[in-house]
Amino acid sequence: MSQDADAPSHAAQQARRLAAELFPDALSVVLAGSAMSGLATTTSDLDVAVLIQDGGETRRETLRFEGRLVELFVHTRAGLAELFAADTASRRGIMQRMYAEGLILSERDGTASHIKQRAEEALGRGPGALAPDAVESRRYSLTDALDDLGDAGEPVERLTIAGVVLSIAADLLCDYRRAWVGGGKWLPRRLREADPEHARALLDGYRRLCERGEPEGLAEAAVSVLTLIGGPLREGYARTWHVTAEPQASAASTRR
Repeated sequence: MSQDADAPSHAAQQARRLAAELFPDALSVVLAGSAMSGLATTTSDLDVAVLIQDGGETRRETLRFEGRLVELFVHTRAGLAELFAADTASRRGIMQRMYAEGLILSERDGTASHIKQRAEEALGRGPGALAPDAVESRRYSLTDALDDLGDAGEPVERLTIAGVVLSIAADLLCDYRRAWVGGGKWLPRRLREADPEHARALLDGYRRLCERGEPEGLAEAAVSVLTLIGGPLREGYARTWHVTAEPQASAASTRR
């Protein structure tokens, strides 16, 4: 899809019309996503964050407005606090980034400006570190996936495994750099932000595998990430499940 140089201004005008029609009493309205990142095309949807009065419903909704898809992120103050907390725990920072990088279309009493400052500070701090056992689990899973990648002879299996290798390696690398993670199209973008050099090796290796069926570059790049956190992990790895409650005996067993 071709990019439109006037897309940001067109998107902002359209988002303002939507807010005026659907949310006339909103405390703030922010336009975010590709419409404000310079990556939007003529068919990109609109991502709009809407802060509403307390007592309203925090929700995400997809609709079509003036023929264009719109992703609405509607929330109260309490709902936004919960979303910020959830996005910090997931290490994705989705709502924080929407406010930090978005365009304020309307606000009351500086509400959105204050949230924007909070979001920028949160993004600057970065996400918390993964728990040590979570790192070990991912380290083991990546090692296992790399072994499978080396053994895979079926092209479709190799491609599927390569996606797993890239995903886990990106997750570990972002954690090592205390950087935010992303999924889908945001995975390579966040990966490049976290560590341009390792990101280039991983993404180039992944592309070569997809285009030419050559797994060596991706494998080498993933091993390089593993080296940062202690190297491949095979023997010696152990995981314990902690049972929180014993299942209740069935009625039949209690009669015996």
